[in-house]
Amino acid sequence: MHVQPDHLVVVCDTLAQGREWCQSTLGAEPQAGGKHDWMGTHNLLLDVSSPTQAQVYLELIAIDPDAPAPARPRWFGMDEPALRALVAQAPQLVAWVGRSPQVDMHRWGLITVGQQVGPIVPCSRTRADGSVLSWQIVVREDGKRLLGGALPVLIEWKGEHPCDRLAPSSVRFEQVVARGLPQRAVDVMRLRGVARPDDAGPALQVELETTQGRRLLASPAW
Repeated sequence: MHVQPDHLVVVCDTLAQGREWCQSTLGAEPQAGGKHDWMGTHNLLLDVSSPTQAQVYLELIAIDPDAPAPARPRWFGMDEPALRALVAQAPQLVAWVGRSPQVDMHRWGLITVGQQVGPIVPCSRTRADGSVLSWQIVVREDGKRLLGGALPVLIEWKGEHPCDRLAPSSVRFEQVVARGLPQRAVDVMRLRGVARPDDAGPALQVELETTQGRRLLASPAW
C-alpha cells in the first residue's frame, strides 16, 4: 500500500511550446496524449521510466484552446494568473502525481493529518485508436496544489497505465525532491522514491538523466 512517483506535471502555455521545450531541454520527442474535456486541457507524454523507477512519465499539459472553459478551476493551479504569466515565458514544473493502489485509503489518511486534498474524481479519456484510459484522481475543487507542489496528487489507475503504450525514451527519472513535506503525510502514504532535504530551496524538484546530462527541474516560487 505504498504511494510512489507516477508522473511529473509540467504546465505549458501551448503544446507546441511544450514540445519545443522538451526537445531542447531534455533532448527527447514527446508523444501525443489526449484531451481532458471536463478540465479543458490536453497533453503530451514522455516515458521517463528507469530500472529503479518503473512506469513514470512526464506530462506536458496546456489549456486546450478548442475546448470550452470548465465550470470549475482547472487542476494543478493552471488558472492562477501568476502561473499563467510564468508559463507564457517557459513551461513550469508545478506538481507530481503519486500512484496509489488504494487511493481512498491514502486520501483519508492525508485528511486525518490535516491535508485537505479534495475529493476523488473518476476520469477517463479515449485514445485515437478508440481504447479508453480510466483512473481516479484526488483534485481540490479550487484546483490548488498543496505545499507548493511538494505534496503529491494521488492517482489510482483502473487497468492499463499510460506507459504501457508509450515508446521508451532516452530520459530517465532519478527522483523527486520534496521540501516541507510533513513526516506524518509521508507515513500515511508510506511514500517511496522521494528525497526530503532540510535545506532551503524550491518546494519541488525533479532529477532527470538525459543524453545531454543531468537535468534538475524546479517548481517556481509564487
